[in-house]
Amino acid sequence: MAMTECSEVYDEPDLQADTSGPAGLIALAGTELRLDPAGGLFWPAERMLIVADLHLEKGSSFAARGIALPPYDSRATLMLLVEMAARWRPRIVVSLGDTLHDRRAGTRLGPVEREMLAGLARGREMVWIAGNHDPDAVPELGGVHLPQLAVGGLTLRHEPGARPAAGEIAGHLHPVARVVRRGRSVRRRCFATDGARLVMPALGAYAGGLNVRDRALAGLFAAPFEAHLIGGARTYRIADHVCAPDR
Repeated sequence: MAMTECSEVYDEPDLQADTSGPAGLIALAGTELRLDPAGGLFWPAERMLIVADLHLEKGSSFAARGIALPPYDSRATLMLLVEMAARWRPRIVVSLGDTLHDRRAGTRLGPVEREMLAGLARGREMVWIAGNHDPDAVPELGGVHLPQLAVGGLTLRHEPGARPAAGEIAGHLHPVARVVRRGRSVRRRCFATDGARLVMPALGAYAGGLNVRDRALAGLFAAPFEAHLIGGARTYRIADHVCAPDR
């Protein structure tokens, strides 16, 4: 089945572009948030930029096991983060775990990537939430390392809790959504939310994704959910009944 650009498919009532400009506007547990089409979440009231699952140095981790991948994933991922920081000018950046792909990944970061991280940290606070790939503080990242962060009625953590939790923002599951219309298919990373909790897309270039129809994701939501697909210049809001499973 042919793949196509998002804008060619989203021309029906239940396939709508987020209409509040390039960054979609949503409310989570009564809190206004902005969806950045690069895969980040901006919280205007706190001037906070939230990202998840960068998986820096995944390429070099695979290379060490004999799986050859281009070694530029960390730079490409950090470039997205740098661009979002320039766009939103946050006072704090929070990464929701699995910032690094393994415990030694920090030592493999190149000089360019280290300078990019240092530039991000200038004039702002950096918070690194513990993930299953990086449970411990990493000297190369600097900033603050926390198991989770609760602020302003929201809870930011790596892995979604087993029970519904209003105001939870998590990563870990790398949600993607697939839409099929008139013989055309689009599969994109996405934000998944029911208005009470939200699962972030993975930012990492090699992170991969889990379909939102998978039980591990769909089972998280007490109410019908929406997927906000990353579509290049904007995000696209997709009703849960439109999201198709992977074949």
